[in-house]
Amino acid sequence: MAMATVLSRAQHGMEAPLVRVECDLGVGLPRVSIVGLAEAVVKESRDRVRAAIENCRFVWPEGRVTVNLSPADLPKDGGRYDLPIALAILLASGQLPAESLRDCEFYGELSLSGEVQSMQGTLLAAVAAARVNHSVIVPRANVAEAALVTGCRIAIASNLPDMVNHATGKAPLHFIIGAAPPCARVLEADLCEVRGQQIAKRALEVAAAGAHSLLFIGPPGTGKSMLAQRLPGLLPPMSEDEALEVAAVRSVARLPIDTARWRTRPFRSPHHSASSVALVGGGSRPRPGEISLAHHGVLFLDELPEYERTALEVLREPLETGVITISRAAHQAEFPASFQFVAAMNPCPCGYLGDERGLCHCTAEQVRRYRTRLSGPLIDRLDLHVEVLRIPHQLLRAEDATAETSATIAARVARVRELQLTRQGCTNARLKGRDIDRVCHPTSRGRQFLDRASNKLGFSARAYHRVLKVARTIADLAGASDIDTPHISEALSLRKLDRTVPAMTGDSSRV
Repeated sequence: MAMATVLSRAQHGMEAPLVRVECDLGVGLPRVSIVGLAEAVVKESRDRVRAAIENCRFVWPEGRVTVNLSPADLPKDGGRYDLPIALAILLASGQLPAESLRDCEFYGELSLSGEVQSMQGTLLAAVAAARVNHSVIVPRANVAEAALVTGCRIAIASNLPDMVNHATGKAPLHFIIGAAPPCARVLEADLCEVRGQQIAKRALEVAAAGAHSLLFIGPPGTGKSMLAQRLPGLLPPMSEDEALEVAAVRSVARLPIDTARWRTRPFRSPHHSASSVALVGGGSRPRPGEISLAHHGVLFLDELPEYERTALEVLREPLETGVITISRAAHQAEFPASFQFVAAMNPCPCGYLGDERGLCHCTAEQVRRYRTRLSGPLIDRLDLHVEVLRIPHQLLRAEDATAETSATIAARVARVRELQLTRQGCTNARLKGRDIDRVCHPTSRGRQFLDRASNKLGFSARAYHRVLKVARTIADLAGASDIDTPHISEALSLRKLDRTVPAMTGDSSRV
């Protein structure tokens, strides 16, 4: 036949739109044209494909070869189209039987010897193919990734001759059916290892139960990072759909996928020198950043005021919406960013404000400048800000038989999360608009108490609603149906930065 079509898929942000690789053989001077908004890497495939076909002892057709990647207005990049282009040429030239590759999608870059090499974004393609009941043939290096998709039919493309033998029926490929790995909880750090810090532990439990953002404030060495690293152990395992989303982000970012930790929520902790592009994603071809890699997990920023102001400000929108849209002149991509934000900071530039040993010599102005590195709108979006004080060395040495393990707290958190999903379909931190009024309705005493506190502390409307949502989580943990004064009081006590910045050095009571 003089014309043939082979199916593949593009990778555009977090989507995998279908691409029809069409090949037409015409008369005229020998020439290869690849059309359909193909970028430089795709156009270079004509040389790789020709060398692979000839080196595998197949015949390169004479005359004009035109390859169209449809739809024409969808940008195509990467080497994933090499294999479907080669198969389309072999089909069009009659070296493969017609209809032999029907309802199957092909991916992979070809070496000059015809070996099929790995590609980016296999998981997205496998998910999309499974939805329309298409089989996928992928490079050996990407089979484990594609096999994470339950119900997807997958075969290995090792080299071009194997594909020809499969199409002609000489040696059909063996297809496997994808299945998600079993849920195995991996706990590397237990909260019972943290000595003391009962208030901080309580804040961590409240944050986990309602998916609230959290800021730890305290001098160096008090356990802020240690506490934050134990938050994933308190969170429920991800569902299969959530785990697929997280794995798909890693696939697009060209990071390995650890099947042993399949449903363990991610924990990302970028260095404070990270730029805004590193945090939210970007590039000429947009790629996900740290907030997307922390999707359905935890983003921890240590030494929060040391980050660039612009890098912190770009977090404001995804904290509210759970997605990030990256726009460039030629490309636009949307990545998921539903992460739980946890941060840590020192109380002053030297870190020892309020230390009983009197080590701090920072002036009130230095403390004020240090605190103002965090903008008011960003602080407004933090549900909890908790002080983590230094504990006596005697407490560090003593065994605490009453300390609860992460598993014990995680069981309470799972119960509260299930209650929230049943009641409103989302966690308390994600409540919006009318749902806040419906779900977070305090008693008359509680409302009067909250109104007085809000007027005294000068709460914005956002801060007012965040206190209500935290109080709802505290009430859920207590098994209470109504939000009352004790729940609101505890929620207010867990918002340290709503109080006055200290006016004189060493006055930790007003931090």
